[in-house]
Amino acid sequence: MAKPKKKTAKKPKKVAAAKKRWKPTAVTTKAELVAQLKESVDAGLSNKVTNQLYDNLFSILATSIKKKGRFSAPGFGTFKVKRRKAREGRNPQTGEKMKIKASKTVGFKPSPKYKGTL
Repeated sequence: MAKPKKKTAKKPKKVAAAKKRWKPTAVTTKAELVAQLKESVDAGLSNKVTNQLYDNLFSILATSIKKKGRFSAPGFGTFKVKRRKAREGRNPQTGEKMKIKASKTVGFKPSPKYKGTL
């Protein structure tokens, strides 16, 4: 007669870990921003690739603003070139008058949606 096989306890199936929902936090440095970007996507990006994405994103934004004069990010705001006129100013150390040349700068106007969250 054949011996009956011992019943082995079934191993419980591994339950997929619940995905941790990513929540943005405040950052003040490029390294912190890159770390947040890497954490926010579930693509297994390396630090090197995430840094390249960051650098390329801001290069594209800068080029767009320079060539087109503005860049609009829906739901966030608009970056726009602003022109400053030439004017007369004063040297704060000596008090003597000096001419300040006309220049360009970038201004930012938040969208109403973003402004409402501030």
